[in-house]
Formats: sequence, structure tokens, C-alpha cells
Amino acid sequence: MRLPAYLLVLLTLTGSWSCHSPTRPEFLLRASLLVAEDHTWFRAFQHFGELLDERSGGRIHLQTYPSEQLAKEIEAIRMIQAGVIDMTTTSALLSNWTEIMTFCEMPFLMDSMEEVDAMLTGPVGARIRDEMVTKTGLRPVGYFQAGPRHLTSNRPVRHPDDLQGLVIRIPSVPAFVTAWDALGAKTTPIAFSEVFTSLQQGVINAQENPLPLTKMLALYEVQEYVNLTSHVFGWTYPVIGEKQFDRMPADLQEIFLDCAREMQAFERQLFLDNDNKTRLALEASGMTFVEVDREAFKQKHGNAIYRTLSPEMQAVYRSLKDTVQ
Repeated sequence: MRLPAYLLVLLTLTGSWSCHSPTRPEFLLRASLLVAEDHTWFRAFQHFGELLDERSGGRIHLQTYPSEQLAKEIEAIRMIQAGVIDMTTTSALLSNWTEIMTFCEMPFLMDSMEEVDAMLTGPVGARIRDEMVTKTGLRPVGYFQAGPRHLTSNRPVRHPDDLQGLVIRIPSVPAFVTAWDALGAKTTPIAFSEVFTSLQQGVINAQENPLPLTKMLALYEVQEYVNLTSHVFGWTYPVIGEKQFDRMPADLQEIFLDCAREMQAFERQLFLDNDNKTRLALEASGMTFVEVDREAFKQKHGNAIYRTLSPEMQAVYRSLKDTVQ
């Protein structure tokens, strides 16, 4: 009899722990991340795990698996909901569960990371956190800056007119499809781990991501230009399954959340230290950075995403725009 994929993963993880330690902690947490070991998000999770071990006296142990070793992002979410694993990082992909998550990576909504911070500490940020728990079963325990997303390609893109005929990989987020279709590109959703080979094989000829992820995937080997579109100023949430969190006694919940706050501060400093170095590294690897007419992109995009929102979410959108202005 063929076992379901999530059961195979669970058996593998259980065997992995038993091979490494004869003593199980009270709470063994498993996190699946899409990023590699040198990325700031993974390093933050490693720091988090060390804090949990120390502060809980070994009662909580965190195993973190990088590079989608356990599952792709959407599969990881479902595995957390099923209780197979416990943690991941996610953001706008959750718009497949609840519409409010569209604001996490909405193209041309924000113009700086400072605006992102203001949003996340305000009423919209609080609503997002509440709906993550009630509608997806995931509890956010902080947030990590992702930086602006830029378009990479093998020809310079300075204006929306340059997008004609360009096949762009996007994540499985409806707002991204809407935005790039409105700009005139051809979009195709592809898993993050498949981006490099898809570019290499010519399935797609462009993609968009923050610079650290572009560097992490070594896209400088298959892409020549970084077009500075800054179309999204995004972030990601480190999350734990709400059911998994509820199983912890109150004293461990407090320790867990305290360590999570320190993890967020740790990642923010890593992000700031790494930001300029990443661009220099990509330039040294042969990528050319292209200034774009961002206002032309915003004008062509227009109200494309706004028109797809429900009346309730349109009101949220207007309140955010009013706040920013």
C-alpha cells in the first residue's frame, strides 16, 4: 500500500530524530523553510532554536530544514494544518485562504520598508494577524523584512512597454498574476525551487524576487539584468500552527514568544547588514542593475488589483493609501 506523502515525511522526520538523540524533548518542533542556509531567515531560525533550547532547559527543541527539503511553501502550510510539521515562513500565499493576506505583497501599494513597518504595527497589521489565526490556523510570531522585489531578465526592462512577450515566473499569488498581466507580461506560476532550472531551460525568461533570494538561487548564472522595479515592498511571517502552540503550557508559550521577538530583532539586523553587500555581490557576479521608470509602471498598473478586491478589502486599501499619503 502506498503511503500518503505527508506520512512519508512524518516517518522520515521521526526516524531522523531517533537516530540523533535517545531523549526526546517535551516539544519537538520542525520548521520547513524555502530559503537556503546562508539566508537571513534560516540564520534567524537557527538563532531561535538555540534560544529555545537554552531558555526552556531543553524542553523545546527546534529542527529547521532549509531549501524546501521537506516541502514547497504551500505544501508546508498544509502539513502544518495537518499537524505533520510545525513552522514555516509565509505571507501573501495565504491569500488563497483569506483575502486580507493580499496586502502582504501587493504590487505598488507601498513605496518603502518604513511604510511596511507602519502598516504592520497599525490596525491593518493587527487584522492580518488575527485572520491568520482564525482562518488559516497559523499563528504569526513576528515578521521578517524581505526588501523590495525586482524583476530580473536577459534584456533590460526600463518601461512597461519592454515587457511585451516576456514570460515571467511568479509565485502562486493571485495579486501577482493580476499585476503582471496588467503590465503586459505573460505570467506563469512556478515553485520557488524550480526557478533556476526553468530559466535555464527557457520555460521562462524572467522572474521577480528580493535581491537576497536572487543571489541565493545563483540567478546571476542565468540572468543578466536586475531591473529595479521595486514593485513590492514585502515581508514574511515566521508562523507556528495554532494547534501546536496551544499544546504548550503557559510557561513554554511565554518562553516561545519571548524568543520569537528576539529572533525578529536578530533577523532585522542581519537584513540591514546584508542589504548593500547583496547588490555588490550580484554586480561582481556580472549582473547589470537597470534604473526603471517606476512611475510608468505604477500608471500602467493603475487600479488593476483594486478592481479585483471585495468591497470590504477595497475599503481597507483606501484606508492604507490615505495613511501613507
